[in-house]
Amino acid sequence: MRVAVISDMHGNDLAFEVVEDDIQKQNVDQIVCLGDAIQGGPQPAQVVQRLRRLNCPVVMGNADAWLISGLETADEGIPAERLKKMGEVRDWSLSQLTEDDIDFIAKFQPTITINLGHGLDLLCFHGSPVSFDDVILPAAPEQEFQKFLGAYSNHILTGGHTHAQQIRRIGDLFFFNPGSVGFAYSHNQPDDDFRADPWAEYAILTVANGQPSLEFRRVPVDVEELIRIYRESGRPFADEAIAQYQR
Repeated sequence: MRVAVISDMHGNDLAFEVVEDDIQKQNVDQIVCLGDAIQGGPQPAQVVQRLRRLNCPVVMGNADAWLISGLETADEGIPAERLKKMGEVRDWSLSQLTEDDIDFIAKFQPTITINLGHGLDLLCFHGSPVSFDDVILPAAPEQEFQKFLGAYSNHILTGGHTHAQQIRRIGDLFFFNPGSVGFAYSHNQPDDDFRADPWAEYAILTVANGQPSLEFRRVPVDVEELIRIYRESGRPFADEAIAQYQR
């Protein structure tokens, strides 16, 4: 069995399209999305339409929940000015969506379990199995990692949220993050010179003869086309988003 795991499109349907095209060449049996699909980028409605067409299970991410509720659940000390800008982008995103779109997003699930056969399953979540706000970074200390995931070590585990591709052993199995389709970036860069990556990320989990294997994939994205889409979208603060892609 081959499962394509996608996450964190953040309203970037251009990147989502190139990932879908790549997935179609990989002979997968299942696609699953780990959430944060809609909010942030210049194409929220187009991402909803593509998800509807793919008809794949989707996990509820923190940005998805915030989009439809307006309630900030994470305690991250977000500056007031940034929250104000995020709110204006949220209002614009909602203006692009229909009531049916909102109902579709509201049906995203807290976790999803996929039977892989051979006594294996894949437990899918956004942050951790108990909260879409939990942050599991590649450099997390082992004690912290076990606090989030140790109770679930009888599963293969996958989560998004951090936009950081990683794999980490837990018991006889492993946890992995597929990275971000719509907003890939390195965590190791200064805040005053932030740059997004010019590619889309996802992963393919394969189980053959009871043995799991994992492939991380990066697919180039046409940055100039993405910049054009931002400029024509009407999304608030588009220039700030564009600057993240300009070298």
